[in-house]
Amino acid sequence: MDWKLEVVVVPVSDVDRAKRFYSEQVGFDVDIDTRLGPEFRVVQLTPPGSGCSITVGTGLPQGVPGSLKGLQLVVTDVEAARAQLAERGVEVSGVKHFADGVQQDGHGGPWNSFVFFDDPDGNSWAVQERPEPVGGTG
Repeated sequence: MDWKLEVVVVPVSDVDRAKRFYSEQVGFDVDIDTRLGPEFRVVQLTPPGSGCSITVGTGLPQGVPGSLKGLQLVVTDVEAARAQLAERGVEVSGVKHFADGVQQDGHGGPWNSFVFFDDPDGNSWAVQERPEPVGGTG
């Protein structure tokens, strides 16, 4: 039996602002924006190429806006991802890596290059560079 994580609820204070941020600035695809009454709205957004989406909305079980920390996206080129985010107006860190548990500037080894950003509510994201698979596919 496969167990797949497919949706993460991201707590936000303003659904329209979050939808604009994640779709227009971060580049996620808007899968659905459904209202099922005045107190229930679901907006599902998916990062390009991802099998897992995020959901923002009203009437959903969620935590305090801004309380979600450590969400992580994986890309093949962290510099290109950083440039894309910056061009779209996202406040994004420079490329960082970890050495002896300490965050440092610049690229690290395989799986050890990151950029970081927060959404407007303070939910925190990391973007990690993964090495190209052998043969260049994946």
